[in-house]
Amino acid sequence: MGLLFFILWIIFNGRITVEIVLLGIAVSGAVYAFCCRFLGYSVKKDLFLMSRAGYVLIFLGILIWEIIKANAATCKLILSPHNRVDPVVVRFRTGLKSRVAKVLLANSITLTPGTITVALEGDTYTVHCLDRQFGEGLENSIFEKYLARIEGSISGGNEFSNTL
Repeated sequence: MGLLFFILWIIFNGRITVEIVLLGIAVSGAVYAFCCRFLGYSVKKDLFLMSRAGYVLIFLGILIWEIIKANAATCKLILSPHNRVDPVVVRFRTGLKSRVAKVLLANSITLTPGTITVALEGDTYTVHCLDRQFGEGLENSIFEKYLARIEGSISGGNEFSNTL
């Protein structure tokens, strides 16, 4: 997080000089110390998140690809004069354990066009789908599989739920 503060300092200044770098180190260090003291950040949590950065990048790639595919399917459904829209509400259960993973799954579903997560109660999701075909792959979606893999790689999901 401290490195991110320093990078933002450099970007916002627009140039690099010795004075800007030294003042940036001091200011970003002070802001990071404030965040550690009052907002619950720590070097340990930052290192843990950095070790999982690869998982996050892969998940973002999967999310972007699924958004592109859902955009194409939604456009095809809407623009085709022969297709009739058949909205449906789908309920399914997940095997994800941590609250963070469940919320990430709900938000990933909502970000893909044609689906909106209406409710998340315990392990049960309620999703409104623009068409019946959009609801067919929700129960064992690629999002859920990858989030389960992330949970499995992080000792039982406890650190995953406590870190974020």
